Amino acid sequence: MTADMIAMIYAYTAVGVGVILAAAGMGSAIGWGLICAKTLEGIARQPEMRPALMTNMFIFAGLMESFPFIILAFAMWFLFANPFVGALSTAIAGI
Repeated sequence: MTADMIAMIYAYTAVGVGVILAAAGMGSAIGWGLICAKTLEGIARQPEMRPALMTNMFIFAGLMESFPFIILAFAMWFLFANPFVGALSTAIAGI
């Protein structure tokens, strides 16, 4: 019974991590697309602002790209140091 529960926790955690990483990747791709599209739109309107717009684009892209790496860290924590198994062990010990 306990081994089955632990196996289910690991299986559901793996599925959850997959969904989390897919959402972070999709969000990152959408963010890059919006940042680049708006930068190109600004350059098309005011070509003389190109250096300032490109600098801002790279700053904001770096900030936007940090989000998927933070999500990756949480996903790896869930995958390799699964806190839910510890909670199950505590619950079983308390019964």
